[in-house]
Amino acid sequence: MITVVDLGMGNLRSVENALKKVAPDQTITVSSKGQHIFDAERIVLPGQGAIGTWFQAFNSLNLSAALKDAIANKPLLGICVGQQAMFEQSEEDGGVTGLELFNGQVRHFKQFHSRETNLKIPQMGWNNVSQKQPHPLWDGIPDQTRFYFVHSYCANAENAKDIFGETDYGHNFTSAVGKKNIFAVQFHPEKSQHAGLQLLSNFTQWDGTV
Repeated sequence: MITVVDLGMGNLRSVENALKKVAPDQTITVSSKGQHIFDAERIVLPGQGAIGTWFQAFNSLNLSAALKDAIANKPLLGICVGQQAMFEQSEEDGGVTGLELFNGQVRHFKQFHSRETNLKIPQMGWNNVSQKQPHPLWDGIPDQTRFYFVHSYCANAENAKDIFGETDYGHNFTSAVGKKNIFAVQFHPEKSQHAGLQLLSNFTQWDGTV
């Protein structure tokens, strides 16, 4: 079973439908219940919108123990805010402490863009991902493949060994990050057509090793 964690935010049904398309023989559950996270073989942690609201929902649903178990034991895929939440700190909503799985900060694009940059915020649309290291979730996906992004805040990982993808939008930010059984992306694979479906298909078959 694959559980898509439901925090009331994000393209949950699109994620669910994409997973059902690439893994028709697996059970896909969208749930806010900790037991469904404990019971699942793989976890998807998605999210859109503000990270403060994301963590409010996470805490009110008492999912900490279930997610801690998943972090230690299961393949885990973070998407968009689900990736940003894995870092130490986000400056959004006045400053929010993250799950601290990766060293680094999540900051607004305006911190990096000059007036001359002339790039719209949020970044909304297709952009290239430079694969910095091999990973099973990149299987069948060429370097510099374009994925679909929607975000105003971006992660900036401090440790090169954690960075699996970078994207240029006024500066190079971390668009894919990972360690051990955890992989997370800033883009939306469920909206990224063939390449996104390939990444999700890879995830449904990944055993959590690199």
